[in-house]
Amino acid sequence: MAFFVLRMTLIRERCASAGPWIGLGVLLFLTWFIYHPGTAGGFVFDDFVNLDALGKTGRIDDWPALWRYLTSGTADPTGRPLALLSFLLDARDWPADPIPFLRTNILLHVANAALLFAFLRQLGRQLAGTPTQLEWAALLGAGLWALHPLFVSTTLYIVQREAMLAATFTILGLLAWGHGRTLAESSPRAGTWWMLAGIGGGTALAMLCKANGALLPLLAWILEATVYCKTGFGSHRARRINRLLLLMPSMLLSAYVLYKLADWSTPLATRSWTIGERVLTEPRVLLDYLRLLLVPRVLSTGVYNDSYVWSTGLFKPGTTLPSALTIAALLVAGWGLRRNAAALSAAILFFFAGHLLESTTLPLELYFEHRNYLPAMLLGWPLGLALVRWQAPKGLRVGLAGAILSLLAVITWQRASLWADQPRMARLWVAINPDSSRALATQAQFDMQAGRPDLAVARLRGAWQRHPNDLQLAVNFLSAACMTRGPSVADVTAVASALALADTGDQLAYSWLSDMLKKAGTDGCPGVDLGTMKHWIQAALANPRATRQPDRQQGLHALLGRVALARGDATTALREFKLALDAWATPAAAAQQAAWLAASGHSAEGLALLDYFDALKPRQSAQWNMIRVHAWVLERQAYWPNEFAELRRKMRADLASGRSS
Repeated sequence: MAFFVLRMTLIRERCASAGPWIGLGVLLFLTWFIYHPGTAGGFVFDDFVNLDALGKTGRIDDWPALWRYLTSGTADPTGRPLALLSFLLDARDWPADPIPFLRTNILLHVANAALLFAFLRQLGRQLAGTPTQLEWAALLGAGLWALHPLFVSTTLYIVQREAMLAATFTILGLLAWGHGRTLAESSPRAGTWWMLAGIGGGTALAMLCKANGALLPLLAWILEATVYCKTGFGSHRARRINRLLLLMPSMLLSAYVLYKLADWSTPLATRSWTIGERVLTEPRVLLDYLRLLLVPRVLSTGVYNDSYVWSTGLFKPGTTLPSALTIAALLVAGWGLRRNAAALSAAILFFFAGHLLESTTLPLELYFEHRNYLPAMLLGWPLGLALVRWQAPKGLRVGLAGAILSLLAVITWQRASLWADQPRMARLWVAINPDSSRALATQAQFDMQAGRPDLAVARLRGAWQRHPNDLQLAVNFLSAACMTRGPSVADVTAVASALALADTGDQLAYSWLSDMLKKAGTDGCPGVDLGTMKHWIQAALANPRATRQPDRQQGLHALLGRVALARGDATTALREFKLALDAWATPAAAAQQAAWLAASGHSAEGLALLDYFDALKPRQSAQWNMIRVHAWVLERQAYWPNEFAELRRKMRADLASGRSS
């Protein structure tokens, strides 16, 4: 009898210790299951202007093409090459099928949930409680994050794999640092190497995915000041190295953020607001993020937050100062709780530190939900700890935890299903955020794809009249009008005015004008001819923003050259192409423009343009960033000399055969 009781006790203990691991398996499967409907979705917003790098220089099927692709990024000084590399798992050319991208993103989110469990389990060893309690708390913390519906707009927004991978390497770096910190107590040398690998290697790898990977040392320092503050640390040498690894990078990063305050009132070339207005706005944004995290919901404004009202003063709008004071109070409370409620303190400070770059002085857009992916990783942990420590019947605790996770899972499944139905999602985003021109434009595009341009015209007309200089509304209205009876004279004039006066949408203006030029050349839009296109392009060139952006001047002069070519005026086309190169001399532009001349039967002018480019000094990046590395790679491959030689050979052959002037 005693043997039977002992055996049953051992079995129960083994089951209890295995429980969190079984729970982890269930969590990971559930996460995959609720996100799987989202694989029926598609590309969204910034996906189109980032993932097209897969086809910029042709299919990526050899080593030279791979190096050109990996160094083609321009989003950060690093170019995010590791994130670019990950996209090759899903496609080697562009356009591409979105399903493999979405599937990989979901798998990465599942993997991040497992890493978060391991990380919270490691942190939990520093707190009071039995190992089993702390493991269950780690599982609950990971589950509350993995199943939260807010992160659908990261996981199913394909290009935000960059943010997801940065989080992956950040957590891996923190795991390695934590392991080294513990190991340093018994083996200082081995512990030091683990900490170096975690902070140094983790930061480098995370930054190669997205710039906010630079936050890793600061996040580790916060954990040092909260969760680890009561534990020993081994040798004095290990302590000194740890401070060097954490404090110096954190101080440098903070100094960089503060340095940007010097531009408080300076107008920005690519934004409608100033750095000062952004800094005043972000406390409101952060509180909005916290509301979305604390009160999960199926619907939110999604990726379109261009109508978010920025703060122009402490009381404009009136919530500006109260929001700033609330954030300050939360920071003070977070710091004050570090000794008596270490997990809660860590979660609060980790959240705000995770927003240090993207929600302060960098001139990024004001609001994006995906910025919470890494900062929010610890927010569920204090609740998990509270549930396992609660002096209540086990059934009640288990039932409450299950109910919370089930609620999150259902909401996330609903949201993932919505993301799979893009037309419906666009309609709901417009309903939630009717002042967002991007949301309205997206809905109008789905109307046009469904063969109902009349609905798009009706949807956009009123909004455009209220915001006549909004390019999103103007160009999409014209595109819809082209599919009906064509734009009126008043519409044509209004578009010219929007192009001349808009304070955002420079890239949109160029890409739309380029597309419209193709339609004008083939009578694809009633009422829009080459004269109309020239008028619009000149209006865009007159926009004061274009004079501050040489690359935009290059693109617009090139469009004027294409208009001249369509009219058979090679002399004017050559002059405009030269003006384009004067504004921004790049070999890609010279090659493209020469190819246009040759394709139009003007090889002599094409050769003259290449000679003109050879006489110029192409502008190079003054900084050591990925743009400069990309230029170096192309130089080592002799890519442009080979391209130019082939162009010249073909144009000379055309001249010799009489096929060209």
